[in-house]
Amino acid sequence: MFLDFTSLAPREAYQWMVTTILPRPIAWVSTISVDGKTNLAPFSFFQGVCANPPTLMFVPVNNRQGGKKDTVRNIEAVPEFVVNLVSHTLAEEMNATSALLPYGESEFEKFGVMSARSDHVRPSRVAAAPVAFECRLDRIVHFGEGPLAANVIFGRILAAHIRDDVLGADGKPDSRKLDLVGRLGGEDYTTTRDVFSLIRPD
Repeated sequence: MFLDFTSLAPREAYQWMVTTILPRPIAWVSTISVDGKTNLAPFSFFQGVCANPPTLMFVPVNNRQGGKKDTVRNIEAVPEFVVNLVSHTLAEEMNATSALLPYGESEFEKFGVMSARSDHVRPSRVAAAPVAFECRLDRIVHFGEGPLAANVIFGRILAAHIRDDVLGADGKPDSRKLDLVGRLGGEDYTTTRDVFSLIRPD
């Protein structure tokens, strides 16, 4: 099979991308509006960027009407956010927060997600998340226009909250204990439980 992406409509291209670029880690991003209303939404175009300075990125695409999602609107107004990682036990709550709510209605409150105060940023974090990265906005890079165009958000990591029970004997996070979920195509997800090791060559 050969796909010519130059001839695909954005929706078709998106479907082929999300069903082949697998698995994708999930950034469960909490933000806050200027008037203090909280927002929580998941994004599966997410990755670390570099460690000098510590930076990550996630990508909210525009909605089907071509407008910016609430997460982007909040970060443009209050340039701080928290990226919460999603364990298997939080998958249902994470999925619930992908619902479209009116701007300003809190997913924390609507879906009963417990929050905790952050140390360096105004948005709250997900209290039960195995890892939560407090971030300050570095920059937003826009790709394309209209529906499914991208807003690539780069964040400087200021601090991380890591639950003690996900640490191994060496004091570092254990992937089995983290038990994170990843996004696949359609309505499918995967976990990080199936682990194998490869020794990198010198």
